[in-house]
Formats: sequence, C-alpha cells, structure tokens
Amino acid sequence: MEEPKGFKVEDKRRIFKEDKTEKEKQEKSQATSKTVLPPVNFSTFIVSLSSSTLVHLGEIPDPITGKKEKNLDLAKQTIEILEMLKEKTKGNLDNEEESLLNNILFDLRVKYVKLK
Repeated sequence: MEEPKGFKVEDKRRIFKEDKTEKEKQEKSQATSKTVLPPVNFSTFIVSLSSSTLVHLGEIPDPITGKKEKNLDLAKQTIEILEMLKEKTKGNLDNEEESLLNNILFDLRVKYVKLK
C-alpha cells in the first residue's frame, strides 16, 4: 500500500502577504525602538504645538518625510489654537507656563509675519 503524497498549500493572494509583511515590519520597529517620551503636561503640549507650527513654517523638517515644506494656512491655524489656549487658560497658568506660552506665541507670530 502506497502512502499518500503530501501537498503544500500556499496563499498567493497579495493582500495577505503584504499585510503580514507590513505587520512584521511594524512589530520589529516597535520592538527595537522604545521611544521614551516626556510626561504630558501643559508645557509639553504647548511645545508640541509649537513644533508642529515650525514644521508648517518650513523651519524644521517634517518628521515623517524629512523634508522642509511650508504650509502657511496650517501654521496660522496652529498659532490661532495657541492664542485660543492662552485666552481660555488666562488666570489658570503658573508663571512658567504663562511665560512659555507668551514667548512661543511671540516667536511664532514673528516667523509667520516674515513669511507672509
């Protein structure tokens, strides 16, 4: 009696191969790069918005593309968000937070006006 010959099943659909490969890349990336982030507080939030504005002003490269590109509409919008936060938090910030927000707003406004 002959033993049945085995066979191999291989999924050749591209979508599953690409998904699996992409998932493996993401898992490797997450495993090898444990980014230590500062704690989130008002100051780090303001600095984060400031950094985004600097990217939109073309002052620093976009962290994803690595390119310096200007988008003055987005820069203006983020500056307006910072101005709104200044108004909404009036009287609730400590001296250091208030000074940080005022200095960042001043610097960003000057940079924006120079480019406009």
